Amino acid sequence: MHNVKVLFTKFTLLFTILVSWPEINEGIFVALNLSDMKNKRNALNGSNPSRDRSALTKPVKNIKKIVYAMILPLMVISGLVFAKRDIKNDTSARVAQKPLSAAARKAELKKWEATPEGIKFKKWEASPEGKKVLAGAAKIRKQVSASSNMEAVVTAISLPPGSRLGFGVMARINGEDYILSFGPEKPDEFRQLHNLKVNDKIIIRSHFVSYAPKYSYPIISGDYVERDGKIIYKRTPGTGGC
Repeated sequence: MHNVKVLFTKFTLLFTILVSWPEINEGIFVALNLSDMKNKRNALNGSNPSRDRSALTKPVKNIKKIVYAMILPLMVISGLVFAKRDIKNDTSARVAQKPLSAAARKAELKKWEATPEGIKFKKWEASPEGKKVLAGAAKIRKQVSASSNMEAVVTAISLPPGSRLGFGVMARINGEDYILSFGPEKPDEFRQLHNLKVNDKIIIRSHFVSYAPKYSYPIISGDYVERDGKIIYKRTPGTGGC
């Protein structure tokens, strides 16, 4: 990237010189006109005006040729550098956007399950606590997939100690306890949510439910909250998750 900037700076400098060339030429031609007047005065002394004019214009033509000779290679090199960078970025974008096949995802999962973290997670899944959390997530998976309304009751206005899920509350849905997480807090975004109280009945919607060995409850990503028929929170599209 640094090389591209250097080339662009040189190209801009030479382009400025080339664009300003008519003004330079105009100044030179004014000087030549003044020189013609001087040559006429010196004609009686035997001087050669045409030779003097040639002597002035020859360096100008040589400089102009040098500028063109310098700017042409830089234009070619700059074009190649930018083209190479665009091709590389386009290729990277295509690779990043290409989704993994089902077989590839399964292979990656198997690979992860063999790691210490994967082994720990599988052990947690098989434990009574893990099974309870998985069962709770399964109970609401249909509603979450459809992003449909779910009736809930607030059981706590803060998350369990040590949670790293941003702002959230605890809620009970159909007899199961859940972490209702809204993510990192922004100024005034959760202002009305801070007014929630224990035993408040709310309507929530979510598009995502997750779980982790660190937490004893399934984690619901809060997208919408309604209390007493009034919307008190609605997630802005594209602003993160839980």
